[in-house]
Amino acid sequence: MKKFKLPLALLLMGGTFAVNVFAEDAPKAPMTPDAVQANLDSLLNNVNIVWTCMAAFLVFFMQAGFAMVETGFTRAKSACNIMMKNLMDFSIGSIAFFLIGFGLMFGGGSELIGMSHFASVDFSTSSLNWSFWIFQCVFAATAATIVSGAMAERTKFVSYLIYSALVSAVIYPISGHWMWGNLFGAGTGWLAKMGFMDFAGSTVVHSCGGWLALAGAIVLGPRIGKYTPEGKAKPICGHNIPLAALGVFILWFGWFGFNPGSTTAAIPAIGYIAMTTNLAAAAGAIAAMFTAWIRFKKPDASMSLNGVLAGLVAITAGCNDVTLWGAIVIGLCAGVIVVLAVEFIDKVLRIDDPVGAVSVHGVCGAFGTIALSFFLKEGSSASLGTQLLGAGTMFVWAFGGGLVLFTIIKYTIGLRVSEDEELRGLDICEHGNEAYSGFQIFSNQ
Repeated sequence: MKKFKLPLALLLMGGTFAVNVFAEDAPKAPMTPDAVQANLDSLLNNVNIVWTCMAAFLVFFMQAGFAMVETGFTRAKSACNIMMKNLMDFSIGSIAFFLIGFGLMFGGGSELIGMSHFASVDFSTSSLNWSFWIFQCVFAATAATIVSGAMAERTKFVSYLIYSALVSAVIYPISGHWMWGNLFGAGTGWLAKMGFMDFAGSTVVHSCGGWLALAGAIVLGPRIGKYTPEGKAKPICGHNIPLAALGVFILWFGWFGFNPGSTTAAIPAIGYIAMTTNLAAAAGAIAAMFTAWIRFKKPDASMSLNGVLAGLVAITAGCNDVTLWGAIVIGLCAGVIVVLAVEFIDKVLRIDDPVGAVSVHGVCGAFGTIALSFFLKEGSSASLGTQLLGAGTMFVWAFGGGLVLFTIIKYTIGLRVSEDEELRGLDICEHGNEAYSGFQIFSNQ
């Protein structure tokens, strides 16, 4: 009989397999209750991290939505400039928020300002810290990029970079600390201690950006040709409404991260928040369409699109705390308000806001923050006085701080491009690019 010799390595592999098989069959000692709880806590923490990161990624995608909306509602000759601003306010803002902003907003110290967590040097790897930071970073970028639309087509690019950094590093975080400082567990802001309610940021994020945009538009002045010598407003139409519509749909989609993600936890409330968010957006679109139809005799597309955003901004404060019918009413009211506010700011105040950012984010953000106190579901509570105080405080802080910031920039490095550069378009003059190759507009309209 022929003998076969098995290689030593094969024998060792077989022995290891046998040991593993029998080890699986061997009885295991039962886990202690503490060990079971530890495993469950670890699993829940990991699920919360995944959900918070996914929501943050959705909010990041909103940056593309803002870029599309602003580009579509303005003229073709400055499209590259708007893309660059939306790219760089997030890029510069991320670094500024990492170094300074997050610490001012969520650090411990006092009711007025945070004094820890700068550059994340004291973060722990065993908690939600990293995912919470990225979620808050994309929120800071949202506040900064709102300003871009109201100051479109006539702002120096270098000036935009400077104020984007300062908004993300100082202005947004300090007021955010007053209202949200307790979220990270390191300190409580003075408005948060009073019970001010703003679940996902109608005031903290949107009104902050909206009132800064108002200040910037005032200091900057209107675009050439926007108003006649008699002061009558002339329409300057956007060059691509389908692009703006795409941006609005992207923002609507991203808002399902913005509002539900503000739980920073995988809990049942996510579904409810998504539902109130959607109902308010839909109601805002319908109300804005009919309001424009009555006012202008046509169901205006740009007003209807802004109605979606108005409903989304208004419900952001109370998305977790209002009833479903309350969400619909808030959205309907916001849709009406945004149309009237755009007209008032444009024709009465004579402030040139090319995309309606002040009306959508500033006015409707304040409205939603205040209105939630009338539609609270069972188990939620908010004081109308405190809500009014919070909304008013943000106006004073962001608008006042914006006036100071933009005035300083205006009289130092300059805030506005020259008349010739504005007429030629910022794409060629500021960036040496054309958004649409071979198609350059020379116009004062």
